[in-house]
Amino acid sequence: QTVPEELQNGGGFGYVVAFRPFGTVSWMQTVVASPDAARYVFRNETLPPFSPYEVKVGVYNNKGEGSFSPVTVVYSAEEEPTRAPTTVLARSLSASDVEVSWAPPQENQHKGRIQGYEVRCWRHDEKEENAKRIRTVGNQTSTKVSNLRGNALYHLAVRAYNTAGTGPSSAAVNVTTKKPRECFSAVSASSSLSPSLQVLYRWNRQSSTSVIETNKTSVELSLPFNEDYIIEIKPFSDGGDGSSSEQIRIPKISNAYARGSGSSTSNACTLSAISTIMISLTARSSL
Repeated sequence: QTVPEELQNGGGFGYVVAFRPFGTVSWMQTVVASPDAARYVFRNETLPPFSPYEVKVGVYNNKGEGSFSPVTVVYSAEEEPTRAPTTVLARSLSASDVEVSWAPPQENQHKGRIQGYEVRCWRHDEKEENAKRIRTVGNQTSTKVSNLRGNALYHLAVRAYNTAGTGPSSAAVNVTTKKPRECFSAVSASSSLSPSLQVLYRWNRQSSTSVIETNKTSVELSLPFNEDYIIEIKPFSDGGDGSSSEQIRIPKISNAYARGSGSSTSNACTLSAISTIMISLTARSSL
């Protein structure tokens, strides 16, 4: 930062820039005569990329030299990374999300600092140049890629970047997103069934729920007499549970339907206290 005019304390004000390769003893110096100057460029074609230098800046005027600033370390321009990340892995989290992780490039294989990573993701039927790009910052070595198509094959690749540019890409890895959830449509007397379904039922007066899973078009439930039952049906798959159907109320069945009479009625009611109910199912895809 330049020194304000009221602090220059005389004419002929300027700056002295001193610098040396990090770890050496002798300082190189140059004079910047303008009091408004705020930068100095040292050019050396043989200077390796990302070379550390110690730098300090002093001041002078017609009366002599003033004090120097504290020493700081600066670096020459860096090159983009020259090695790709390794051990790239990808796994499906849901029908729309995948997680990708990787290991940093091997140390000392690039001439600069890695500022982050760029993840590219493209569907199998898309061109790589149109890939979705996600950038991480710092030493983060995993990220989530969202808003993908369900049950689709994707390719993912990772590369490091810094201020000079982006390095080479890792080998692409493949991952298939999970199947999307199915949406329940109806309960009917006859239809076809494609996904796996869950039949959830409970007493109307209880909170605990029993579950039967099936991939058939019908299911039998054995329910006691004299109890109201609430039934719901919903599909499920690797992508998760789908939405439930509307609640179906099965009213209690009167003892009048129990077989037997006279002294044997109580025994008949006990033996016939369970009724079998057949439910037919249908579902439709959310796609």
